[in-house]
Amino acid sequence: MSRARTVGRAWPRWLAATLLVLVSGCAAPAGYHSLGYLERPGVYVVRRGDTLYSIAWRYDLDYRAVAAWNGIRRPYRIFPGERLRLTAPARRRSRPARRAGAPPPPAANARRAPRWRWPTAGRVVGAFGAGGAGGIDVRGRLGQPVDAAAAGRVVYAGSGLPGYGKLIIIKHNDNYLSAYGYNRRLLVGEGQRVRAGQPIAEMGAVGGQGPLLHFEIRRDGRPVDPLRLLPRR
Repeated sequence: MSRARTVGRAWPRWLAATLLVLVSGCAAPAGYHSLGYLERPGVYVVRRGDTLYSIAWRYDLDYRAVAAWNGIRRPYRIFPGERLRLTAPARRRSRPARRAGAPPPPAANARRAPRWRWPTAGRVVGAFGAGGAGGIDVRGRLGQPVDAAAAGRVVYAGSGLPGYGKLIIIKHNDNYLSAYGYNRRLLVGEGQRVRAGQPIAEMGAVGGQGPLLHFEIRRDGRPVDPLRLLPRR
């Protein structure tokens, strides 16, 4: 077979791949986080600024499972250079006793949802599972207040998760976490308790999309559509 015929047969696949890349690039701003974007390693080496919650969030895991797999007890302190297992250990035939650090049985009200409120004013321009991937995108003004959507404790505040910019993660109870990304400025720090509606950040901008808040809610480590939990407006 001649080289010309080989190239002629191969170019449609090359063109399709190129168009897919271009379309993907137009669908989301640079650095945008989408569900399943990061491949989960078997072992993760802790870096400065990481928390157990941010690592679990990065790889769509329940923080309690990561703690149990690594024998980490509350308050879930980790240290740079520490190696964390990100997959469940192989099950034994006989049922072992519960390891230290495994999550306790849920309390009667453990799965009760917080009383959610909108984290900022603005129009939803990215829906869950589409433009907003694992959450929603809300358009507003640069610097406008970003509020805690429910009372809780800040378990991550930083810019170490790819695609989120300056990010805040709040733990509301054993089951629910919320996250606020693309911020210009963070107003709270890790370990701080916040009340519902308290300003926690200032809205920033991402790529060429203008001012946005990226907002996510996760239950037991898995993203849920915030529009199903937030009040209608």
